Amino acid sequence: MATLYLVATPIGNLEDITLRALRVLGEVGVLACEDTRHTGILLQRHGIRRPAVVFSHHEHNERHAAEQILAHLEAGRDVAICSNAGYPGISDPGYPAIALAVEAGHRIEVIPGAGAVSVALLSSGLPTASYTFKGFPPRKSGRRRAFLEQERELPHTLVFYESPFRLGRLLAEAYAVYGDRRAAVCLELTKQFERVRRGWLSELAQEFADVRVKGEAVLVVAGSHPKFAREDDAEGDQGSAAPDDPAADEADGPALV
Repeated sequence: MATLYLVATPIGNLEDITLRALRVLGEVGVLACEDTRHTGILLQRHGIRRPAVVFSHHEHNERHAAEQILAHLEAGRDVAICSNAGYPGISDPGYPAIALAVEAGHRIEVIPGAGAVSVALLSSGLPTASYTFKGFPPRKSGRRRAFLEQERELPHTLVFYESPFRLGRLLAEAYAVYGDRRAAVCLELTKQFERVRRGWLSELAQEFADVRVKGEAVLVVAGSHPKFAREDDAEGDQGSAAPDDPAADEADGPALV
């Protein structure tokens, strides 16, 4: 049986890639990547020849690309999948291909590397012993609020990914649901202008209310614990979130990780 390699790639700094990942990318004959141009820059940066077969594998063709990947595996060809940043299949295209490969009995080999969750969690200064990764919240306000409320009473630190177009709305909704908790907004992780804004949800919601940040953000929120919460004039669960902006949803771009 052929092998499906899931290759983690840098989330910002192109030096954040393992020797093993470089070897696999240089040896594999078939490469499915979220953006061929983006991955091409990575290959060129590290002096890796372009594989014989390279094709796109993104959110708009994920099912079709998964079938292509399976066809190559069935023909005995090893295939590598990578997204633009981080791990394929983790809030990025990849799961359908992984599921098909597992069902068909092919070997799955994960090539570890950079991931925004661990970088943001450690940078936030919030507890790391137990956390819940929630990925991208729903775009619509009602569904997003229900999504947030699932974790309202749990003590685990929460980690979210969010589009730059909806960060302000997510912070406002998180404040409305969780009350005033400690949180951190992580931007441009591992890049030259990386910054982490730590504070209370009320402060961060106000700071980013009308700000369009560059690139996707990672939001880390403390779990339900008195040590990381404070009383506020407004009732947390009675607060109102910023209204949805359909134009912003239309302008949304690809995922970070």
